[in-house]
Amino acid sequence: MAQPALLSKLPDVGTSIFSVMTQLAQENGAINLAQGFPDYDPPRPLLEALARQVLMPGHQQYAPMPGLPSLREAIAAKTARLYGHQPDPATDITVTSGATEALYSVLAAVVRPGDEVLILEPAYDLYGPAVRLQGGIPVYVPLQFPDFRPNWDQVAAALTPRTRLVMINTPHNPTGAILTTDDLDTLAALLRNTDTLLLSDEVYEHMVFDGATHTSVTGHPELRERAFVLSSFGKTYHATGWKVGYCVAPARLSAELRRVHQFVTFSVSTPTQHALAEVLPDTTLYDTLPAFYQQKRDLFRELLVPAGFRLLPVRGGYFQVADFSALAPGVSDEDFARRLTTETGVAVVPLSAFYHNRHDQSLIRFCFAKQDTTLHAAAERLRQRQPGGTTPQQ
Repeated sequence: MAQPALLSKLPDVGTSIFSVMTQLAQENGAINLAQGFPDYDPPRPLLEALARQVLMPGHQQYAPMPGLPSLREAIAAKTARLYGHQPDPATDITVTSGATEALYSVLAAVVRPGDEVLILEPAYDLYGPAVRLQGGIPVYVPLQFPDFRPNWDQVAAALTPRTRLVMINTPHNPTGAILTTDDLDTLAALLRNTDTLLLSDEVYEHMVFDGATHTSVTGHPELRERAFVLSSFGKTYHATGWKVGYCVAPARLSAELRRVHQFVTFSVSTPTQHALAEVLPDTTLYDTLPAFYQQKRDLFRELLVPAGFRLLPVRGGYFQVADFSALAPGVSDEDFARRLTTETGVAVVPLSAFYHNRHDQSLIRFCFAKQDTTLHAAAERLRQRQPGGTTPQQ
């Protein structure tokens, strides 16, 4: 019997590079510094709260579509404490199945066929395909190497009357760059007197280093009126497998998000939301994260120095970008990443995976959200043997 014809909506998109490298790590017994997840547990108070809440009567049924009122109220209080603006928990906050679902639902809600969406790249690999699935047109503006800051003149040149949405990400995945108040002021001036919306991916908001503080769009009075701001409990509480995030947006924008969200996941795990609502008022669980992750960043950078990589600055997030060109001249980043996984036993991600045109700069990304013992073990492998059997120059 003939198979029915199937025309793919994303014919050029395969399995995510993160899944590919994780599978390759498992097949080769490699230490997985590719995919962005911690190898340590969430805070004990959160685990204990979940253990209590999952046994409570009624907590096994659907939660309200926008999220539990108690959790949305706790999010509003946290937002006000950190960024000086208290969103209305009834109308401005939506709990989602991770920031990924929030991002997809935002795009599905506001992007129409033919709309342009401006993306600064390198960018998380979801952005472009999610825009295309709505019939939108991704417009890519490169961040400046080596600090990966926006060139606002290039951004201005890319904006057109067809620009429906601008997407930003701070702290930035994969590079660790952060946006400043001046950056947001500049962006606000560019979008002023337009109908262009803004999506700000801030899932690494609690991982900003060296005395800096996170500059959230939520705290910018002009930008927040046109913005969807995404956050992730998975990142904040080392619980990526729980897949709980949220979106803060003005009521008129949240209403559009919820029109889609109700038909994508409808609602998020009820006991998990109760547990998060219970622990969110404990500010120490996220106030301590900058120091916690800065220690890991500093340790990993120190351990990597003898391995021969050129390490780029990391101002936030939990990823380290490294230049390997001195170790393997002329080798593509994808080939180097695969060989590093199969021959050295450390899995990483090639940075070209974050570019729509697979732009190769001889850069790879490590995740340092790991136990110190994991970082030491990975660094030891990297110091002892590089792909091809070579030893780094000391």
